[in-house]
Amino acid sequence: MAPDKTALDFIDFVNASPTPYHACANAAARLEKAGFSKIKERDSWASTLRPGGKYYLTRNGSSIVAFAIGKKWRPGNPVGMIGAHTDSPCLRIKPDSTGTFTQKLIKVDKPLLRIPTLAIHLDRSSSFDPNKEVELFPIAGLASAELNKSASETQVEGNEETEEDFKPLRDLTERHHPHIIDVIASHAEVDVSNVVDFELVLYDTQPACLGGLNDEFVFSPRLDNLGMTYCSIMGLITSLRDSAALDEDHTIRLVTCFDHEEIGSTSAQGANSNLLPAILRRLSVLPAGRSDTASDASYDSVNDAIPHLEESIQSTAYEQTLSRSFLVSADMAHSVHPNYAGKYEASHQPAMNGGTVIKINANQRARHAGVPLQLAKLGVRTLDLGNPQLSMHSIRETGGSKDVEFAVRLFESFYERYGELEEKILVD
Repeated sequence: MAPDKTALDFIDFVNASPTPYHACANAAARLEKAGFSKIKERDSWASTLRPGGKYYLTRNGSSIVAFAIGKKWRPGNPVGMIGAHTDSPCLRIKPDSTGTFTQKLIKVDKPLLRIPTLAIHLDRSSSFDPNKEVELFPIAGLASAELNKSASETQVEGNEETEEDFKPLRDLTERHHPHIIDVIASHAEVDVSNVVDFELVLYDTQPACLGGLNDEFVFSPRLDNLGMTYCSIMGLITSLRDSAALDEDHTIRLVTCFDHEEIGSTSAQGANSNLLPAILRRLSVLPAGRSDTASDASYDSVNDAIPHLEESIQSTAYEQTLSRSFLVSADMAHSVHPNYAGKYEASHQPAMNGGTVIKINANQRARHAGVPLQLAKLGVRTLDLGNPQLSMHSIRETGGSKDVEFAVRLFESFYERYGELEEKILVD
């Protein structure tokens, strides 16, 4: 059996995206190849955005939003949205510095650091509960010079510091291992003295791959949630393959992939930030046609910015858009584990390669992508779904290779048909 092409493409995406920053950069590259233009939040959109246009923006380099405007768009029309997240559980080496600098992405494929666990023979406890302060330090090499120092060289009598012992932190090399700084500078192609700050994310250097007797599995890190990030981005792109795809569309097709879901979504680039509401507010009042001006209609007085619209439409476009829009919150789901089937409800046992799973919580509480918690406050209808997987949050997760294509096709169909379906779904 030939390997699934979509699954292989997803594996390439995961292997090239060890961090949320790389995931955003790789998503942006795919969007630009598909004809999307980059815009910035800080700029006016009045003279840039046009019906039929395709655009994307990033925040912090780790969250990305992309959208395509239907040629029949009018203020207050619906937005079909899919929300995912770019981050996965990981360990980071992150110093705190300030200043103005140029960002550069690096990817070191060599296994530089490792955090070995204590042998089970020396720790008989049944649970893994390390002391995060002292037991999760990565090992970069053997510090033979330090180990061979005599006690007189490393101790001051009475454990008191002298003036000679005190060394203020002046630059990065004094706070971090010089060899680590050398590696960063080498991969960034800059001099060591130009490295002002960095954020290193540790990742498993073993690449993702297909597995199983018939290549029916994806063995990979970061399935949660690069699986849904990839599928949502590709679903939007494939929905626009036809050059006439937006000709009769009166909606905006939008995908947003947030950072920091795994730590609560409360950062400036997380799902609980103002990122999506601010973008929806600006998009909701975009008229179908206007002259090039220096002002952004979404931030000016609506009456002045769009004088040809009736006052009622001008003042309620944002609320109308919210009430007519729909968000698919896309985050990976738990597949039934064949060795632990008893841990699952008998009537709720999703299987890998059986398609995307709809997730329902009796309390209407979506705890996954973080997006429904925020959008519920705005009155946007939401649905929580994702592809099933095993070993979520482990360093090597397992998913179904066929499910990747299933999700891409599902999201493609959502974008293509939501405008038609929205007019038929009236629940007051």
